[in-house]
Amino acid sequence: MKYTIGEFSRITSLTIKTLRLYHEKEILIPCEVDEFSKYRYYDEHNFERAESIKTLKRFDFTLAEIKEILSEFDDESDLLEQLKTKRNEIKSKISHYERISDSIDLIIKKEKETKMKNHISYAVVEKKIDSILIAGYRMKGKYNEAGKGFTTLAKKLGKRIIGNPMTLYYDGEYRENDADFETSFPVKNGIDSDEISVRELSGGKCISLIHKGSYNNLASTYKKLFEYLKKKQYKMLTPTREVYIKGPGMIFKGNPNNYLTEVQLFIEE
Repeated sequence: MKYTIGEFSRITSLTIKTLRLYHEKEILIPCEVDEFSKYRYYDEHNFERAESIKTLKRFDFTLAEIKEILSEFDDESDLLEQLKTKRNEIKSKISHYERISDSIDLIIKKEKETKMKNHISYAVVEKKIDSILIAGYRMKGKYNEAGKGFTTLAKKLGKRIIGNPMTLYYDGEYRENDADFETSFPVKNGIDSDEISVRELSGGKCISLIHKGSYNNLASTYKKLFEYLKKKQYKMLTPTREVYIKGPGMIFKGNPNNYLTEVQLFIEE
């Protein structure tokens, strides 16, 4: 029994445009093409081949791959290696998209948290900070190299990150080329690796000040905090912390004048 292209389209749920493409690509060749009218006709063998093509398409094979498979094989047992390869490709894609999903979740979470902090005080405050679990990447070098640490942490931790990024500074003074600092994120769980330390970061009493603006202008905020330290005769402990409430995004750098950084200097109680 032969079917016109319209009938075959209804039977196979393939559009006429698709059937013409498959003919052009020599993937599904009609059993007959009228010499004068150029009408295409399809038979039972074409139907079976169309079903095979649809299944392979669902398995994410390309048209080139499908053409090769159909020309070389006629039994599923011969396809094991191709199926294993495709399965591994799909698993790799899933992992890739999961990482993308984690990154998007981080952006959404961070922006929601920033919007919730509408009533920010720009005065020095004294407060208690609870201990938290962090994953840290310790570095020695220039301060502007911190981005490497945050990138490494974000790639390795994904959905385990539960708070704003922060930097811990272990030096009591400014150091130009050999600063000792640690980029870190609060996490819900994790295991140490060669690069990353997962541990509880002790809390305590600190003086805190929110800085609005570029990181290049943080000196004025530190000046206010040290003036407060002197006035209160507090003794500062290290490491000090910078918590990045709002900074450069993963998609847009944004306006540095709107960056929000909380500087925390811990003090002896």
